[in-house]
Amino acid sequence: MATTSDAPVLDTLAAMTIDSIERCGMDEGTLILTRIAALAAMDAPAISYLAHVDPAIKANLTLEQVQDVLVAIAPVVGTARVMAAAGHITEALGFAVAVDESGAEAFAEAEARTRSKSS
Repeated sequence: MATTSDAPVLDTLAAMTIDSIERCGMDEGTLILTRIAALAAMDAPAISYLAHVDPAIKANLTLEQVQDVLVAIAPVVGTARVMAAAGHITEALGFAVAVDESGAEAFAEAEARTRSKSS
């Protein structure tokens, strides 16, 4: 018989996460960075990143490490998902992934050139 809970969905997700961590041989930092990459790849909403706030802090992850993961996966998952992930991470984890104005303009110009070549 199932036990009742005020938050059965969250309890289930927590149990799945604990089981995954116990079965995984990665260090905490690598595990969290891998999960962030997976969330970005699947275009997860900001709320999905919230479960990784405490573990990211406990693993002493830096903004640079998170940015490096996004840079590493960009050629595989695509620019739109990486940019969306940067926004979701900013919203959920409370720090901004660096995209300065000139970088954003250069990105937009490169996208426009790519689109015009494929037309």
